[in-house]
This record gives sequence, C-alpha cells and structure tokens, in this order.
Amino acid sequence: MMKKLLAACLLLLTSQLLATNAMAEPQSGVEYSPVLQLVPTDDTKRIEVTEIFWYGCPHCYDFEPIVSAWVKKFPPNVYFKRVPGVPRPDWVPMAKAYYTLDALNLVDKLHVPLFDAIHKTRELKPADEVGVIDWITKQSGLDRKRVEDTYRSFSINTKVMNAMQVFRATGATGVPTLLIDGKYISSATMAGGNDAFIKTADYLIAKAKQEKGIK
Repeated sequence: MMKKLLAACLLLLTSQLLATNAMAEPQSGVEYSPVLQLVPTDDTKRIEVTEIFWYGCPHCYDFEPIVSAWVKKFPPNVYFKRVPGVPRPDWVPMAKAYYTLDALNLVDKLHVPLFDAIHKTRELKPADEVGVIDWITKQSGLDRKRVEDTYRSFSINTKVMNAMQVFRATGATGVPTLLIDGKYISSATMAGGNDAFIKTADYLIAKAKQEKGIK
C-alpha cells in the first residue's frame, strides 16, 4: 500500500512540474504573436532582434537601459538593431531624428541624451523638427546645414517610409515592441512586465534558432 501511495504522489508531483513548465512557456497569442507579414532581415544566417521604439514614449525611455544591458549578452549569432515606430504622422519627426543620428554616426553618443532631452530635462518636444535639428547641431558640434540637410534628405525620408511599412507588417499596436527574426513580436504589455518581456524575447530567440537550425 505504501509503495502505491508513494508512486501516486510521485506521479502527481511529476504532473504538477510538467504543468508548471507548460504554464511558464510563453504562449502564442498571449505573451507573443506571429507577425502579420514576414519582415526581411539583414542577415539570414543569424537571428535579428529589432526594437521598435519612439523617442517620445516614456515606456521606451524606461526600457532603454534594460534592453541596452540585455543586448550586450547576445552571442555572435544574434544581433540587435533599432527601427523607429511610425504608426502616425506626429511620430515622423523622431523617426527622422533617429535616422539622422544614424547617418551622422551619432547614435552611440546621442541616443540616450535625446531620450533625456525629452523625458528628463524636457528641453525638446517630440514633434518639434526645428528644435531637434538645433539640438543635434548643438550636441554634435556639426554644421547646422549638414544636420538639417541630412534630416530632410531623400534617404532619411525613404528610411522613415520603410519603418512605417515594418510597423504595419508586424501588427504591433504600441512601443516598445521587440521583433524577433522578422517572425514574432512581443511587448511588456503582452508579456506582463519588462522582466517577462525579456524572458519571452529570449524564448523567441531560442525558437527562431531552432527553426533555422542554429545552435
């Protein structure tokens, strides 16, 4: 009788552990979703992780140090990039600001300070094109005409249009959103907080690796 009781307890414990593991695994349609349309990646031999963000978003501002620390731990077969979210016209100025920083090799220097200028010191408003051109000029020490010409260039406008297409293709409804290998999206809202957001993204990276046969 005792052996049968122990066996039953062991079976119950095993079932509970399996159920716990099953519950812990992120679920499609809950913690993450497939994209509406596949988004081409820059390197098909590695896993691309894209943060869709907006400088005017306070959640993106709070998430910035978290995502920056996280991506430093990526192995060589995983890489990170940013794409500005552009779901509506008033987000365009900050999308152009990011691509201007990128074109002028200023992202490392001014990405976080630009967030600070909007959310900490409040010296900038997200829709102020002239203000952001002046700010980049002052912070970079570059000629203002060079900054403005870059900001208003055809190539920057083209990149913004592409960012709009990416946002629509993913089916994202807000920012920050992480796009994993052009296939899956997740957010803190979907996952249930920033910690769960990162854990879900790690799960999706592992899933994308398995699908590609990457170890």
